[in-house]
Amino acid sequence: MKGGATPDVVIYTDGACRGNPGPGGWGAILMAKGREREIWGGEPATTNNRMELTAAIQALEALNRPCRVELHTDSKYVQSGITEWLPLWKARGWRTMTKGAVKNEDLWRRLDTARLRHEVDWRWVKGHAGHEHNERADALARRGLEEVEARP
Repeated sequence: MKGGATPDVVIYTDGACRGNPGPGGWGAILMAKGREREIWGGEPATTNNRMELTAAIQALEALNRPCRVELHTDSKYVQSGITEWLPLWKARGWRTMTKGAVKNEDLWRRLDTARLRHEVDWRWVKGHAGHEHNERADALARRGLEEVEARP
């Protein structure tokens, strides 16, 4: 946080996909004032990057008021995209450096809108490295995936 401010909410997010594309799930843990909330979901046909983005979007959209947020993701795609690439895409009219369409533009736009309500410190955490909260977010993403696969 700027000026060393303490975050109001700490969030851990993750996405999962069986096949890429294939069925996928996302999960997030929101922690504030000693309380935790777990959220998850999934899509029948998606990609891992879309699920990583969806986890961050859903977590930020779940906040009822503007907050100082510390958001942890194990996705370099999300972390680099939001902190480095997004301003360039917007300046180019949502085009890449090679003038191509931005992949997952719908979700990047939604994430951009969701983050603007908050002061977000984007943190990368190494995935599958035994970090308690990242492992729990991964388990939630897999839960979302399994629930999608179990649907008739």
